[in-house]
Amino acid sequence: MIEVTRDVFRLAQVFTISRGSRSEAKVLTVRVTRGGVTGWGECVPYARYGETLESVEAQIRSLPEGIDRAALQEALPAGAARNAVDCALWDLEAKQAGCRVWELAGIASPGPEVTAYTLSLEAPDVMQAQAAKNAHRPLLKIKLGTPDDMPRLEAVRAGAPDARIIVDANEGWSAEVYADLAPHLLRLGVALVEQPLPAGEDDALLGVDRPVPLCADESCHDRASLPKLKGKYDMANIKLDKTGGLTEALALRDAARAAGYDVMVGCMVGSSLAMAPAVLVAQGAAITDLDGPLLLAEDRDVPLVFDEAGVHPSDASLWG
Repeated sequence: MIEVTRDVFRLAQVFTISRGSRSEAKVLTVRVTRGGVTGWGECVPYARYGETLESVEAQIRSLPEGIDRAALQEALPAGAARNAVDCALWDLEAKQAGCRVWELAGIASPGPEVTAYTLSLEAPDVMQAQAAKNAHRPLLKIKLGTPDDMPRLEAVRAGAPDARIIVDANEGWSAEVYADLAPHLLRLGVALVEQPLPAGEDDALLGVDRPVPLCADESCHDRASLPKLKGKYDMANIKLDKTGGLTEALALRDAARAAGYDVMVGCMVGSSLAMAPAVLVAQGAAITDLDGPLLLAEDRDVPLVFDEAGVHPSDASLWG
């Protein structure tokens, strides 16, 4: 039996990116029950990719009851619906086999990974205060992508002078804006820029100097995306809601590395259930950005552990 329900998690504070603001995370939770054993997974439908709660729920409900992971890869395209079902099937298989998902996947026993902590897009003084409050964290991620980004960037660096900083423009810049900002990004010690240009316009990055490494996010969904990244990006951001689950995420990670790209593992704003499979993909990643639960005011009953070592693999009672 495949069940799908809607869940809402309040955020600790309003979260803003260049495309808008939100005060809660709306997710779909999938439960697959067979032989008295239930596996579960979570997805976050994303409007940027034409997804709604309704459309993704309909995709999930269209699946045959006995579908397995191999058939699922063909039955649904990469995206949120396939992600939740794929992760639920991994959880189910592990419970049926009496082992952990990483053992099924042939992955070494996982450990904690240092994760970025994301600062919401706000006025410079607010972002400086946010940065100062979180200056103890080893890696801060700044949401930018507006015509007024330099004051924000300067403010965050002033608030957290010693933190490693990465920037996510969320497709909000042009090639000209990026070229103007690049020297300042370098001066302020920015380690990485995510998706500076809209995915459909990133050919403008061909031949452009990249003094700060660039990471493909909206331009990279699954393995089919990799050939289009050549000459534009240095890193691929793997998100399970884009790949359509853990199965493709692991394959994309290996293919990206084989093609010479560094790997970042990111997330939508969701609960610990959504992050748990991604922690496995993030093992050894150049950048881990799985801070979704840190942005929530409430979480699943057995949440992931975050401490000075980073985000830890899930307890079996949560997932996997």
